[in-house]
Parts: sequence; C-alpha cells; structure tokens
Amino acid sequence: MGDRILGAICLVMAAAMAWAAHGYAAEISYEPVGPRAFPTLLAAILGLVGAWLLVKRQAPAVASNTPVLAATSPLDWKAVALCAAAVMVYGALFRTLGFWLATTLMAVPVGMAFGGTLKKSLIGGLVMGLGFYVLFDKLLDVILPTGVMSFLLGGR
Repeated sequence: MGDRILGAICLVMAAAMAWAAHGYAAEISYEPVGPRAFPTLLAAILGLVGAWLLVKRQAPAVASNTPVLAATSPLDWKAVALCAAAVMVYGALFRTLGFWLATTLMAVPVGMAFGGTLKKSLIGGLVMGLGFYVLFDKLLDVILPTGVMSFLLGGR
C-alpha cells in the first residue's frame, strides 16, 4: 500500500510542477529551449513514475502459517529531511555558488542519505555537476550561472 501512497503523492507533485512551470516564459526569446521545458520534462517523468507506482501489481502474499511481513521497509524520515534540506539550500545558493558547485554540494548529502560514502558522494557530485554543466551550458546552449567559479568556467 505504501507504493500506491507514494505514487499518488508523485502525481500530485507532478501536477503542481507542471502548473507552476506553465507560467515560465523567457523575457527575450533567444534560447533554443525555453525556461519551462526542463521543469515540464521533470513533471512528466515524475507523473509517469507516480502512475506506474499506482497501477503496478503488488507482490502476492506467501501462503504459510507465519504472518507476512511488509515487502518494503519503513520510510527513513531522516534521509527524506536531509534530501529536502539539501534541495532547499541548493535553491538558495544556486546563483551565488553557480550551477556546478551548488549541484556538487547538493549531491553529497543526498548521496549519503542513500547510503553512499562521503568519498563516493563527492565524486558523484563532481561528475554530475560538471557533466550536467557541460551538457546544458556548452552543448544545449542553456545559460547556467557560474557563480564563484566564473573565473574557471568563463561564465556569467
């Protein structure tokens, strides 16, 4: 039953994200991808995952004399709170630190919340931050803030 609740929450969040992104518009239309494309894409993916969680088959109960335990473990609220706090700090520091550094710093506590070590989370954050920066800013020509790293990335 927990999967279905999570699926419903994902669908509600996807609808909220899509509604919020609907109003996004560029002041000057010189970019190939407008500001509403990325949040709309994320909302669509979140909606698909939520719908899948709602309709997927549940594991059949095992016939035996012992009670059947829940197939999933209880939600780790500490990890959820850590991820939520990391994303809020990410949003607050995005312009100041720049995309690359803010993404790297956000990925470390999120990676650790999912059981990664400090070293693996830091390496993953560095690869993800720089990789996505190159993908979006250099290849897709989506302007991202470089923040305090502008001297290194030659950005805005």
